[in-house]
Amino acid sequence: MATIGKTILVAMSVMSATLLVGAELTPAHAQDSCADLNLGSSKDDIHAALENALNNAKDASNGGMQNEIWGTLVDRDGVVCAVAFTGNDRNQQWPGSRVLSAQKANTATSFSLPEGHSATVDALSTANLFTQVQPGGFLYGLQHSNPVDTSVAYRGDPASYGTTSDPMVGSRIGGINVVGGGLALYNTNGDKRGGLGVDGDTSCADHNIAWRARHELQLDRLSSGRVRGLSAAPRQDNIIYDIPSDEQHPAIDTSPSGFGHPLCGFGEEAIAPTLPATE
Repeated sequence: MATIGKTILVAMSVMSATLLVGAELTPAHAQDSCADLNLGSSKDDIHAALENALNNAKDASNGGMQNEIWGTLVDRDGVVCAVAFTGNDRNQQWPGSRVLSAQKANTATSFSLPEGHSATVDALSTANLFTQVQPGGFLYGLQHSNPVDTSVAYRGDPASYGTTSDPMVGSRIGGINVVGGGLALYNTNGDKRGGLGVDGDTSCADHNIAWRARHELQLDRLSSGRVRGLSAAPRQDNIIYDIPSDEQHPAIDTSPSGFGHPLCGFGEEAIAPTLPATE
């Protein structure tokens, strides 16, 4: 019996070692899919591309409170490819916005489709989801589904957050976020490549910054890819401000499109129609 017990323990040890090796390979496999973003072949390249796009986008006129922001890129399956921030260090942004940006990226890729795979709408920004998740909307409850994996979101040394070694990179974060700041990513063939999430300012400004950053990354090929959204080309998945300013709360009854987003109050609504056209 002792021999049998030892044999079982050895077998269990071998299985545990095998599982650990498999877990360690996950980030490498993730980088294979992140390469489909066409932003470089390494996580350093992808991080640099995201960081540059965020800084350039934030320098433009976006309304909001002019806060520093966080941004996250995920692949089509929601695996985090890069996390970055604007500003000189990670203490110049709302700490909670790191995970919120990842939520938005996950939401955008999770609820958008490649070109032609829906009879009506392919691309949905997170801003487009606000009205229908309210009580009475056909997506009510969506915001409570797919919870964030906190073991991914908060593990590791906070000093590495927003760097090339951010602990979220290579894992799935999950989460659903239903305000502005998340956009799906598309190439010229209309193939969905992933999602981009931005958070740290008003949700309306977050949308504007995400839109400009996606353009900088050349992953806004909705028009050439024949990707349909709720709005006409060339701003297919833009934020929709059609909830009357005096009736912001009961959105489900007052948004004519059914996909409206409330005003944030810092002039962002005037900027949305002037955002770069999708390529």
